[in-house]
Amino acid sequence: MTRVIVIGNGMVGYKFCEKLVAASSKGDFQLTVFGEEPWPAYDRVHLSSYFTGSDVDALSLAPRSWYEENGIDLRTNELIVSIDRKLKQVLSHTGKVMAYDKLILATGSGAFVPPIGGVEKKGVFVYRTIEDLDAIMAFGKKARSAAIIGGGLLGLEAAKATMDMGLNTHVIEFAPRLMPRQLDAAGAAVLKSRLEELGIAIHLNKNTRKIHGNGKLTGLEFADGADLSVDMLVISAGIKPRDELAKTCGLPTAARGGIIVNQNLQSEADDNIFAIGEVASCQNMIYGLVAPGYEMASQVVNQLCGKTSRPFLGFDMSTKLKLIGVDVASFGDPFGESAPSRTIVYENKRSGIYKRINISPDGKRLLGGVLVGDAQAYGMLLQMTQNSMPLPPNPEDLILGSRGGKESGGAGLEGLPAEAQICSCENVTKGDICKLIENEGLSHVEEIKSCSKAGTGCGGCVPMVNDLLKMQLKTLGRQVKNNLCEHFPYTRQELLDLVKVREIKTFDQLIDQFGQGDGCEICKPAVASILASTWNELIIRQDTIQDTNDRYLANIQRGGTYSVVPRIPGGEITPDKLIVIGQVAKKYGLYTKVTGGQRIDMFGARVDQLPDIWEELIVAGFESGHAYGKSLRTVKSCVGSTWCRYGVQDAVSFGIRVEERYRGLRSPHKLKGAVSGCIRECAEAQSKDFGLIATEKGWNLYVCGNGGSKPQHARLLINDVDSETVLKYIDRFLMFYIRTAEPLNRTATWLNKLEGGIDYLREVVVNDSLGIAETLEREMEFMIQTYACEWKEVVNNPQLRAKFKHFVNDDEGDPSIAFQEMRGQKIPASW
Repeated sequence: MTRVIVIGNGMVGYKFCEKLVAASSKGDFQLTVFGEEPWPAYDRVHLSSYFTGSDVDALSLAPRSWYEENGIDLRTNELIVSIDRKLKQVLSHTGKVMAYDKLILATGSGAFVPPIGGVEKKGVFVYRTIEDLDAIMAFGKKARSAAIIGGGLLGLEAAKATMDMGLNTHVIEFAPRLMPRQLDAAGAAVLKSRLEELGIAIHLNKNTRKIHGNGKLTGLEFADGADLSVDMLVISAGIKPRDELAKTCGLPTAARGGIIVNQNLQSEADDNIFAIGEVASCQNMIYGLVAPGYEMASQVVNQLCGKTSRPFLGFDMSTKLKLIGVDVASFGDPFGESAPSRTIVYENKRSGIYKRINISPDGKRLLGGVLVGDAQAYGMLLQMTQNSMPLPPNPEDLILGSRGGKESGGAGLEGLPAEAQICSCENVTKGDICKLIENEGLSHVEEIKSCSKAGTGCGGCVPMVNDLLKMQLKTLGRQVKNNLCEHFPYTRQELLDLVKVREIKTFDQLIDQFGQGDGCEICKPAVASILASTWNELIIRQDTIQDTNDRYLANIQRGGTYSVVPRIPGGEITPDKLIVIGQVAKKYGLYTKVTGGQRIDMFGARVDQLPDIWEELIVAGFESGHAYGKSLRTVKSCVGSTWCRYGVQDAVSFGIRVEERYRGLRSPHKLKGAVSGCIRECAEAQSKDFGLIATEKGWNLYVCGNGGSKPQHARLLINDVDSETVLKYIDRFLMFYIRTAEPLNRTATWLNKLEGGIDYLREVVVNDSLGIAETLEREMEFMIQTYACEWKEVVNNPQLRAKFKHFVNDDEGDPSIAFQEMRGQKIPASW
C-alpha cells in the first residue's frame, strides 16, 4: 500500500483526492490530507456568493463523510510545519509525525500584500478565505465606504462584495486599465464605464503609498499626492504561491515564487514530491485558474496509478467571467501579440459592449479575442481558436452576427472534432459527452454534469454543454418534450395557453379535453396554479387539487397545526394593529415570531380555529399574507427618506404601493420583492425576485434573484426610471414569468433557463421586442382589479367556513396535537 500525503485541502487538493479515489482500487493507497482551515475544501471560485447568503456547507466541495467513506484521513485545522525528505516524514503543528511514500504539495497561494506603510492598521483586510470574508462582513457593518487595492479579477470580486454590503466602493489599480492581463485598453474602458454606472469609483494609475490612521484606517495616500478617505480597505492585488514549506526542506523555488517542477510535476530535487495548483512553477509560470490545477491533479494521479499520463507543458488561460453583472471573457491570444494578426473590433459604448477578435493575416484562422458586456459567443469562439477551425467568409459575422438574412457560414458545434475540449476544468471532450448521450440515454444537462463532471468546476462550459445536448439529441432523432406529467402531453406554457384560449375554469374540464386519467400530485397543483394565474378566482373553490397549504390558506407546521401570517405591507404597522395581533395570539395561545420578511407569524393554530382567528384579524384591518401560496409573499422595505439620513426616495410608501398592487398574484413559485431607499441596500433588494433601489433620478429595477439553499444575485433590468414606469416594467416582467416558467421554478431558475438570459428578458420587458407588452399589462390590470382577500371570503361564506375542521362529523379539535414550553411560548412536542 502506497502512503500518500496531501498538504493542502483547497480545490486542487480535493480534486486530487477525488481523482485518486476514482482511478484506484481500495487498498492501493493510504491517503492522508492536511488542511490548515477548519473546514473541508470549499469552492473559492464562487467565494463571493458567501456575501449573498451562501454558507460554508453550500460552498463545500464534499462533506467530511465523503472523505470517511473513501478511507481518506482528513485532518483539518492542522498545519504541516516541516518536511524531512531523508526520512520521508512530515511534522504538524500538533507534534504529529507521519511517514509518506509520495508527497503532494497543494498548498495553493496567499494574498499578495504590496509593501505599503500602515497595512497593520485596523480595517485593512485581504480577500482570500472564508475567515477573511467573515472579518470583512463584521467590520463592514460599521463602515460607510471601502477601497479595494487591485483592479484585476480578485479585486473586482472584492469590489462586488463590498458593494453588496451597501458600502461606497472605490477600486484602486496601479496599471492604466482594469484587468490588464485579460483586457486590452478599449475593452477595459468599456468595463470601467459599466462599473461606474453601478456606482463604483475607479481610480487608475494609482500607487498607494501610505495608509492613514492612528491604529485604525482613516484613508489612503497615493504617490501622486492625492488622498482618499475610506473606512475599510481590502487588498486584493494578486496571489503569492505558498512555497515557504518547500523552502524549509530545500526544494528549489522560482524567483517569482512557486515550487519548480518538471513536466511530470515532480520537484526538481525530489522525485517523491509533487506540486500541483497555484504553488507549482512550471516553466517559470504560475497558473492562477482552477482548470490547470485540476489538470495537474489528474496527471499526477495517472502517474501514481501507473496509467498513461501527459506531460504538463502549459495550459490555455482563456477564461469567461461575470464581474458584478458584466460578462468579461478573453481567449487564445487576446492582444494579438504572439503572432502576426489582423484585428476586427465592434464597440457600442451606449450599451456597454466591446468585442475584439484577432485573425490570421490570411483570414482563415481565429487566434484570440476579448469580449466585454456580451460573452455569449465565447464557447464557440474558444473552440474555433483551439481547434483551428475555418472562419466564415466574413469573419466579422462571428461578433456581429450574420446580416442580410444569410447564415454566418461558421462550422458550429457540428464542425467540432470529437477531441475538442468542452470542459477545461475536468478535461471533458465533445466525444465524451456525445457518447454519454448516445450510449447512456442522457437527455438533461444535470445528468451530463453528474456522469462526466463537465460544468461542475467554474461552470463556464454549461451553455455549450446544453447546446451540444440539443444537437446530439437532434442527430439521434430523439425529441425531448417537457411534458407536465404522464396525464398531460403538454408543457405548463402550452396548458396555460389552452386554459386561456378555451376559457377552461376547472381541472376536470382540462383533463377531460386535453389529458388522460385522473391526474396526480404533479399536475393537480400545477393546473390549480395555472387557473389561479389566469382567472384569479378563489383558490379554495378547487380545494381538492390544491396542496395542504393552499387548501387551508395557511402553512401546515410540525405537529399538525397551522401558522397564520397577516399581510403587513412594507413592514409598516400601527400600534393598534400590533395590539390586535398580541391579543389574538394570547387568546388562541399562539407562538409568535417576527419573520425575515418584516411580518409577524403566529404558530400553533388548529385548523378549526383558523376562520375564527382570521375574522378577528379582518375586523382590525388585516388580510391574508399569502404565506401559504405560490404567490407574492412580501415586499420588504427600509425606512427610506422618511426617517433615514441616507434615503433618497420614500421606500416605505412605494413598498406598500408595490405590495398592494401584486398581493394575491399566483405564479409558478413564490415571489418576494423589496424596495431600498438608497444604495446602502438595507432591504436586500438584490436578493429578491424583483427589487427596487432608489436613486436620485428614480429607481433601479433588479430581477430574478433569490436566497435559500442556492442563492442568486438579482440582475439589473433597467436603471433610473420613475415610479410609474418601473411599475409598468414589473407588470410585464411578472406576467411574462407567469406565462413562460415551468412549475415550481423560481424566477432565478427561470432566467437561467431562458435563452438569451437577461439581455433577452430586457428586450421583451423594456423594448417590447415580442409586441406583447400591452397584453401583459392588461392581464396584470385584470389581476389587480379582481383581487379579493381569501381569508375574508371564507369568513363570510358559511359553506366554505364549514370545510375548516379536523373531522367531518365532529367539531372538536385533533386530540393528538401536543405542545411543550420554550422561553415562555409553546412549541410542538418533541417527536
